[in-house]
Amino acid sequence: MRKDILILGLAFAVRTLPAQVPAVAAAERPFTLSATAELVLLDVSVKSVTGEPVSGLTKSNFVVYEDGKLQTVSHFANEDVPVTAGLVIDTSGSMRNKRAEVVTAALAFIGASNRSDEIFVVHFSDRVTLSLPASIPFTGNLGQLQAALWTGSAEGRTALNDAIVLSLGHLELGRRDRRTLVLVSDGGDNCSVHAADEVVRKVLESRATIYTIGIIDEDEPERNPALLRRIAQASGGEAYFPKELSEVTGISLQIASDIRTRYTIGYVPVRSGERGSLRKISVNASAANGHKLVVHTRTGYVLPPQRPAGGQ
Repeated sequence: MRKDILILGLAFAVRTLPAQVPAVAAAERPFTLSATAELVLLDVSVKSVTGEPVSGLTKSNFVVYEDGKLQTVSHFANEDVPVTAGLVIDTSGSMRNKRAEVVTAALAFIGASNRSDEIFVVHFSDRVTLSLPASIPFTGNLGQLQAALWTGSAEGRTALNDAIVLSLGHLELGRRDRRTLVLVSDGGDNCSVHAADEVVRKVLESRATIYTIGIIDEDEPERNPALLRRIAQASGGEAYFPKELSEVTGISLQIASDIRTRYTIGYVPVRSGERGSLRKISVNASAANGHKLVVHTRTGYVLPPQRPAGGQ
């Protein structure tokens, strides 16, 4: 039975090749890989200390550690490739007066994204729903997405954790190898089946990069910005907390730009450890002049339990 290939924020297709065919290095063309090794691929955002995206870096600008051990970067790319993306929108009662601005921001995100992205919409209040028609799991059609964003009404409580779990599962049905969630909420969870620790575990087992936008009122008793920060950091995304509702569209455009300018770094881990244990990741980047840069990528991952033989 072959070993699993772990894919975290994957940027290109992984194909099974004869074992003697070497992996294709560098970013000249999409790489292929023998399926006899465990490959970790990281979706990496790099910015200057002032917050500007940094382009033009090469493999030599990066240093990667897993569990404190230096890793050899074997795959590297920085192309704008299509993604599977989920817009996960809070439609609880407290979002009623914020909904128009949030939909406008979501449409701005769609307009600034890669034209070949496949996108879905999830709404959550007391229940979590996929808002595209059942026959359309993903789409790039603006009209279909606009209709999905306006589906239903803003009422009820907030099943935030359940929404993340459902969205991560739906991402796995996508055809794109890079996968992203953009989550917008104004409060904490108050009616989910899934607990916060379970959600974080599923994030660490996933290949998704998650961006969160917390539109949180200071007098909201159930606000939980810590969870929004936690899942964004764990997945390699970013958490935003606008002070004004009018800032949400600009943040959405910033997220769309970040998705399109991320690097992909791959390595075959040098390590030991059991499946199911957390492997911690650290990535550093330096400019040509030696100045440190700000890196956002996932902080770790967990290999899911080994599937039984025949469960391919």
